[in-house]
Amino acid sequence: MAEKKTESLKREELQSELIRLKKTQMDQRFQHAAGQLPKTHVLRKTRREIARVNTKLNEAK
Repeated sequence: MAEKKTESLKREELQSELIRLKKTQMDQRFQHAAGQLPKTHVLRKTRREIARVNTKLNEAK
């Protein structure tokens, strides 16, 4: 999710997006460990998206 998309989301939507991203990250880690993840750069992109969502959640406090 791009930064522009996270700006317009509400707190509840950000929390659900964070949960979705963490599940995606877990799946990607399992695939990477099993050698089934052909594009390893997606791990880094997902980690940064999680950081963006966390930043937005902390700004809202």
